[in-house]
Amino acid sequence: MLLAVAVVAVWGTNFTVIKVALDDLPPLFFATLRFSFAFFPAVLFLPKPNVPLRSLAAWGVLIGVGQFGLLYIAMRNDISPGLASLVLQTQVFFTIGLSMALAGERVRLYQGVALALGVAGIALIAIRTDGTTTVLGLALALVAAFSWACGNMVSKSAGSVNMLAFVVWASVFALPPLMLGALVFDGPSDIETGVRAAGVGTWLAVAWQSAGNTMFGYGAWSWLLSRHPAATITPMALLVPVFGFAASAVWLDEPLQAWKLIAAALVMAGLAINLLVPRLSRSVFSPGPVPVQAAKSEPRP
Repeated sequence: MLLAVAVVAVWGTNFTVIKVALDDLPPLFFATLRFSFAFFPAVLFLPKPNVPLRSLAAWGVLIGVGQFGLLYIAMRNDISPGLASLVLQTQVFFTIGLSMALAGERVRLYQGVALALGVAGIALIAIRTDGTTTVLGLALALVAAFSWACGNMVSKSAGSVNMLAFVVWASVFALPPLMLGALVFDGPSDIETGVRAAGVGTWLAVAWQSAGNTMFGYGAWSWLLSRHPAATITPMALLVPVFGFAASAVWLDEPLQAWKLIAAALVMAGLAINLLVPRLSRSVFSPGPVPVQAAKSEPRP
């Protein structure tokens, strides 16, 4: 439990770290640095997982460009770190929707309730956008969450593999589109200015993205999931927005208005219902152990 709390604390406070780096570095160049250091030098110590290259490429592009590239663009000027940590968790709803679309499953009642609560929370954020969060920022964060969900489907199809090695080897496929995007949209002059302006804190933030968030986070989470039931570990992810809002309020003075807290409560209530109801149902309705009666000893002839 302590290790799980440490992972979600890293993932939650990571949004504040991202904002620190974005004060100097342009977003797509920052993403390029993140995945460059996630790939090298770790690739020298981790063998390539036994999965098709297309799976590695798909995950690298979806997570590198679709999730983090868009998230960094949104977080530079269009969404606050606290709200970004919350909106990105809608990947849970997108993942369920994709699973149902691909497997042909029907939406259950509790999933419909959970989705309705999540949509209500996101709608409240859209209505109350202010100087720290815009409609564009919210839209980019939602697309980033959808890309994360698509990446989840790719990693799920890879089967039982070393997830840390999977992440490291897939990171190289994120680099070409991120580099191209950085040159086209960030521009060489902004990149040069950002590198010159970057101080020790900025480079520590880049290292934290690669080592702390990616290697420790994914590695420890995969280790936990391989040794404990998913129903025990997965609900801990509900703490990510809690750490995200707390870190943003303490370190960046992000205001926590009532509407933000209500939106967070709605989204997290939806996530909690979706994650916890199946587990509680199994606990309540699963048959208990059948008592075994001792066989009567037959008298010997």
